Amino acid sequence: MTKPSCRVEAILTIDERGQMVLPKDVRERANMKPGDKLALVSWEKDDGVCCLALLKTEHLSGMVKDVLAPLMNSTGE
Repeated sequence: MTKPSCRVEAILTIDERGQMVLPKDVRERANMKPGDKLALVSWEKDDGVCCLALLKTEHLSGMVKDVLAPLMNSTGE
């Protein structure tokens, strides 16, 4: 099993319409196709958003379960 890693994939520019383009090589490695749905997740720090992440929605429910399961177990339910 490969160890999870985090890295800067690209530097994106937001255009005057508020749009940005994910580089083709990143889309290909992530197996992203036209019509795919992504969830935008934000983290706030010091009264503002400091980090953004994109998650494929097909993986979102499993991730939510992984996060909530320990919380549910800690409440004794």
